[in-house]
Amino acid sequence: MTAPRPAATDRIVTLDVVRGVAVMGILFVNILSFALPDVARLSPYAWGMTGPADLWAYFATMIAFDGKMRGLFSFLFGASLLLVVDRAEAAGADPVAIHYRRMAWLFVLGLAHATLLWSGDILMHYALVGSVAYGFRHSSIRRMVACGIALASVEWLLLGAIALSFVAMQGADTPSAAQGLRDFENGFGIPAPAVLARELALFRGGYAGILHHNLVELATTLYNTVFIGFETLAYMLFGMAALRSGMFAGRWPRARLWRWAGFGIATGVIAYAGLAAWMLARGIDARSVILGAFACPPPLRAVMIPAYAALIVLAAGRYPTIAARFAAVGRMALSNYLATTIVMCFVFYGWGLGQFGVWSRATLYLPVLAMCVLMLLWSRWWLAHYRYGPFEWLWRSLARGQRQPMRVEASAA
Repeated sequence: MTAPRPAATDRIVTLDVVRGVAVMGILFVNILSFALPDVARLSPYAWGMTGPADLWAYFATMIAFDGKMRGLFSFLFGASLLLVVDRAEAAGADPVAIHYRRMAWLFVLGLAHATLLWSGDILMHYALVGSVAYGFRHSSIRRMVACGIALASVEWLLLGAIALSFVAMQGADTPSAAQGLRDFENGFGIPAPAVLARELALFRGGYAGILHHNLVELATTLYNTVFIGFETLAYMLFGMAALRSGMFAGRWPRARLWRWAGFGIATGVIAYAGLAAWMLARGIDARSVILGAFACPPPLRAVMIPAYAALIVLAAGRYPTIAARFAAVGRMALSNYLATTIVMCFVFYGWGLGQFGVWSRATLYLPVLAMCVLMLLWSRWWLAHYRYGPFEWLWRSLARGQRQPMRVEASAA
């Protein structure tokens, strides 16, 4: 099963729109890592809970954004990867050299991002997994989907095994089980005061301490490529299949898009609501967080992410003027992602305004919304004057081994 491939000069605007939504949506989850102790992302009572609004914010993020935006961006990364390769082949260039130079320099940019600014970097992860995804470029749509499902299933089994180990420890009466349960509580429940105090002191402190932390965490950041790489590769393959099938090029009937969007979102929201109700009934303890917010959601994400993509494609066709704004954000996704890190680290870390651990969960979405508005405004303005976002230009220049023309006038000359 194959579909026509784009010419070397084609640009699929819908792809940019979906990417723009994804890079903005990622901030709704990442803000918790910028502004609160790490455990608070999954465990609301660990930090940042001051009232009902914070609980609503926790479940809204869990249902609508957590994992879905990262997965959607992986979906788009796979589609974009394939588009770049197709363009290279259509232009008579060497797709292998182009792809792996791009991935190598993306890894370098991610390494700088992870060490100098924020240990939560995802660029290195995409560079490594994207290097593997290239091997599927000539696969049929059916094979891409089948391999994606198999890879996603491996990830679900890994997460399920972690949850089962916690349940097993709860039933054991040994010193090692007791220590394991304390570790789970520190990671999924309410950590010991000393653990929270160390993290608060670190990120409210100076740049030297945070830099040292980032360097120490680099091994963990790279290890996560193994831990979550199966799922990331699965979503990349789904995105590649979507591109090949014509989903982003307007070849899917609107009725088909509506079916995908309606089924995926309805199924996911209903199932997530059930998990949320169960977690509330248990008081959102460590066990409910591990099972309800960590181990059970991956299959739900798998049906919601393509549904989100279908819904965005529909909205882009219905509201082209608004879609153009999001497309500009998507064309500058790398620059917007890195700019978000710079701004949020300045606001929350000790080398900037030192607001780490100060804001409640619900109020954190005020700077998120402000940053999203800024992305919508500056991206369109920037692209009216320049061909690429600043970091896109840097990445492209490094990957091609020569300085690329930047100003719009230069391209028109």
